[in-house]
Amino acid sequence: MLQKLVSRWNRYKYRLVPWIALNLWKNQRTVRLVAEDSLDKVISDQVVEASLLKLFHALFLSDLSNQAEFLNLLPGNIQSKYNEMFTHFQSTKQIEKKSKGSEMDLNPNETIFKTFGFIINRATSSLFFAGRGVFVTTGRVPKGAVVCMYPGTIYQQYEPIFFQSMGNPFIFRCIDGVLIDGNDKGISKVIYKSCCGRDRLGPYKTNDVSWLTEIPVNPLAVGQYVNNCSNEKAANVCYQEFDVPATFPIELRQYIPNVNYGQSVERPLRCVVLVALRDIEKGEELFSNYYTIVH
Repeated sequence: MLQKLVSRWNRYKYRLVPWIALNLWKNQRTVRLVAEDSLDKVISDQVVEASLLKLFHALFLSDLSNQAEFLNLLPGNIQSKYNEMFTHFQSTKQIEKKSKGSEMDLNPNETIFKTFGFIINRATSSLFFAGRGVFVTTGRVPKGAVVCMYPGTIYQQYEPIFFQSMGNPFIFRCIDGVLIDGNDKGISKVIYKSCCGRDRLGPYKTNDVSWLTEIPVNPLAVGQYVNNCSNEKAANVCYQEFDVPATFPIELRQYIPNVNYGQSVERPLRCVVLVALRDIEKGEELFSNYYTIVH
């Protein structure tokens, strides 16, 4: 029991202000310094959006046979675009089937590998006290690539999160005070699913709920399991905030693993992605900075 409590404390302490204040001086490698809010960008928002669109289009096409209800409600020009993309996608698949001599049913992991050249998965962390972590299990992540997304319910500063935050190590605080609850269990899970059901537009799923399971449809949606770096294991990814633009295709929003808690104010949907700070090789665990200092 004591060992379990120590393990939980070691995972949670990085999020507590008193612990940070007392230990900051001896953990310089675990701190990320940002000059200003506006400069907290490793890559541009345009590159983030392009990366997400590229993967989400691939996920949509690999599952197009189950997306008929979506397609039938889209404007004719968009339907034609997807039909052309699907034809090209199918022809490419047929060529690869013949070359490999076997069936190729693309699951999400195979889709991300074909799109980005790597696969990430959750597994027991290399840190003995950290529980689960996220590893590159196939391929190689190039510097500047979007590696993960931080899923969860988005809370503004004035919205209630007291009960959800109790004993919850998955609360992520954005630079502007917006909070993301990435817990996939308990009351956090119930609230997320409830908000997704509230925001659904007929057959259109505007958010992804599969990240609450062990097999997420969007394979990037495991960012809440990335562990904090240490003096021995430097960060190889960093958080970057991204507001989903209003022009983001409605048929692709089903892969976004975030939802706003409240609807009282019109605001963009906040996402947080993790970006590679260097090339990351197969077998490496991902490490991030749990706290950022803004000058």
